[in-house]
Amino acid sequence: MITEIGHFALILAMFVACAQAVLPMAGAARNNVAWMDFARPAAVIQFVLVSFSFGVLMYGFIVSDFSLAVVFQNSHTDKPLIYKISGTWGNHEGSMLLWVVILSIFGCAVALFGSNLPPALRARVLAVQSFIAVGFYLFLLLTSNPFARLVPPPVNGQGLNPLLQDFGLAIHPPMLYLGYVGFSMAFSFAIAALIEGRVDAAWGRWVRPWTLAAWGFLTGGITLGSWWAYYELGWGGWWFWDPVENASFMPWLAGTALLHSAIMVEKRDTMKGWTVFLAIVTFSLSLLGTFLVRSGVLTSVHAFATDPARGVFILILLIIVIGGSFALFAWRGPTIRNTGVFQPISREGGLLLNNVVLTTATAAVLLGTLYPLFLDAVNGSKVSVGAPFFEAVFIPIIIPMIVAMAIGPLLGWKRADIQVAMKRLRLAFVLAGLVAVATWSIMTDGPFMGVLGLALATWVGMGALVELAERIRLFRDPVAASLSRLIRTPRSSWGMTLGHLGLAVAIAGMTGAGSWKVESIQTMSPGETVKVGGYEYTFTGAQEGQGPNYSFTRATFEVTRNGEPVITMHPENRRYPVRSMPTTEAAIHSLFLGDLYAVVGDADGSDGSYVTRLYWNPLVAWMWIGAIIMVAGAGISLTDRRFRVGVPQRRKAFATTTAAET
Repeated sequence: MITEIGHFALILAMFVACAQAVLPMAGAARNNVAWMDFARPAAVIQFVLVSFSFGVLMYGFIVSDFSLAVVFQNSHTDKPLIYKISGTWGNHEGSMLLWVVILSIFGCAVALFGSNLPPALRARVLAVQSFIAVGFYLFLLLTSNPFARLVPPPVNGQGLNPLLQDFGLAIHPPMLYLGYVGFSMAFSFAIAALIEGRVDAAWGRWVRPWTLAAWGFLTGGITLGSWWAYYELGWGGWWFWDPVENASFMPWLAGTALLHSAIMVEKRDTMKGWTVFLAIVTFSLSLLGTFLVRSGVLTSVHAFATDPARGVFILILLIIVIGGSFALFAWRGPTIRNTGVFQPISREGGLLLNNVVLTTATAAVLLGTLYPLFLDAVNGSKVSVGAPFFEAVFIPIIIPMIVAMAIGPLLGWKRADIQVAMKRLRLAFVLAGLVAVATWSIMTDGPFMGVLGLALATWVGMGALVELAERIRLFRDPVAASLSRLIRTPRSSWGMTLGHLGLAVAIAGMTGAGSWKVESIQTMSPGETVKVGGYEYTFTGAQEGQGPNYSFTRATFEVTRNGEPVITMHPENRRYPVRSMPTTEAAIHSLFLGDLYAVVGDADGSDGSYVTRLYWNPLVAWMWIGAIIMVAGAGISLTDRRFRVGVPQRRKAFATTTAAET
């Protein structure tokens, strides 16, 4: 019975969304306050209904209700509880229900915390948000019903894909969806502004926190995905330029550009039309990623759906949302006027360069991702576009932006002197040069791009620290005065500094892992030793065992360096009988300068020999540490009072109260 109630709640949420999409929009057009105010309770009710529906589905997974088709296909009684819960969204139907839950969360947040927004703008934003939700409700109910029943119910289920039975991937989809769906708020603000015909500094400030939150979540989601691929798939890498990986990377690139362009709208009242365009593009890329994963056009460990009907439905939704929004922009965009002017050498110029490079890089990734699909659809030709293409195209495009990242924050608004900025960056330039020379002398057999990558990482990191030092006038004022300025530094500025520092650390990690990785694949007998990256791996044997819902082969490696013991590593090869699938559990030991990485494969004969893969991955952990720093920077920025939507209203109320008291 509870399943039917959950299904009914989902249907009811769709009807509430329909009313929320129509009535507030009409109210804003007719200046009907009651109709506009309807959007706020409707958004809250929609959130309650769809969250209840999602909770019912999760309950079905927890109690192993195999009368639900989605539970039967993705769960099993022997599965640990944590993976029964994550199984709720570890499938097509549940993940799409999670999508609309997160969509309702953002709409509810605007309804509850957007009291400072003009009523007409708020009504239009919530109406656009709900219009998107209606499309996904229809997709769920017509093609992907999560509450479909099986009669008679099976005794047991088929189990979750073993590759998904991992804690990192359990939290990866919610984090990724918070980023994907979070950009819908920037899209809704953009469409509402186009309909209203008004984009100003206040609009820029309203859209920035939502964009920043989505960007932070998407950064965290991509990081979790790459971390999972690193330790779960057992191939020693962290990014394959898989089309589904690219589907999340493209909105991140466009969202980064949007985040920076919104600054110019708020601060300088310029690039308004471009920022609106970027908001549309960023969410459109999120929808494109959904299409790639759900349509069946791709085969990937990340992809769920293979039903062509679902792909056609999403394609139609894609055409309506993206085509309609760009048509609206073509109609109303030319009416948006910029009042701010600036010289090419200025902070605005630096942000403009940031946008040009990021959008060009996004276009390059989009081309490499879609070209094989397009060619296959046109004439059936199979073309593979892999890492060599993306690295050859993407890296040269992105280098100018990395160089400019250290310079831009030191330039003044409107007009600046680049010689002054470069003079302040002398220390950063010297240290980057020293790092390049030291790297070249130590790693003589490495690629030149590795040397350049570490030099650029040093340049960006030191540039962020120099900007902070200039902000507090370090060494130019007394220490006490500099400390006072440091304490009073806005949290949004701290966020920018941490964001740039985090990217510098991540660049160093990506450079090290990509340039000086050492790999050794061989068959090893007990007692045999192999040297990889200066470390000796001694294989002492393997044992069979039984896990909660799998059997495993666990190998043991004694790792030493120059005869001194370092660590004992235990990689596993797991077999899940329910799905008849093997998985690899790499053994990883992280050091400051790199990771020791060991994988055991299949037995080779009856003498206890096994196929093994051993890696030395320099600096790879720095990449994830840098990403964590970037996410922390986004979180700190969001706590800045200026980023809270309700701040101006509170100030106005305070001023009114003060005037009344005097």
